[in-house]
Amino acid sequence: MRIAVCPGSFDPITNGHLDIIKRASLLFDKVVVLVSVNPSKNCSFTQEERVEMIKECTQNMENVSVDTFSGLLADYVRDNNACAIVKGLRAVSDFEYEFQQSLANKNINPNAETVFLTTSAEFMFLSSSLVKQIALFGGDISDFVPQVILDQIQKRLRKL
Repeated sequence: MRIAVCPGSFDPITNGHLDIIKRASLLFDKVVVLVSVNPSKNCSFTQEERVEMIKECTQNMENVSVDTFSGLLADYVRDNNACAIVKGLRAVSDFEYEFQQSLANKNINPNAETVFLTTSAEFMFLSSSLVKQIALFGGDISDFVPQVILDQIQKRLRKL
């Protein structure tokens, strides 16, 4: 079985994330969306809330599951018999960072291959940070996040 891990903070999950997850699910037998803990990030949603939102958004994707991890990605890949790490790329600037990460992961776990999927054109500008900024000021984020979690995101992020 070819298992891929699609890691990220997903704070919150966006339509861009979902696009990458859907496309990865067509390439691999199983895709694990891994909500990783990044101590340097202040998240708007708890780890449990992010897991639940992703589960809601991927419930119709039979070969997609959700998990959490707070250690090294390369260790998670090895411990879960995954063959690939899937990362979405929006721009050249994403590639520089992700390329460094892929080399580090490969050094720690020689079997950890990284697969880069370029984002679909309509999501090139989209990030969780942008969604949070727009929502904070009451802007319309309905085109940026899955409808099933739109209200939850708006309630949390709207400025009072």
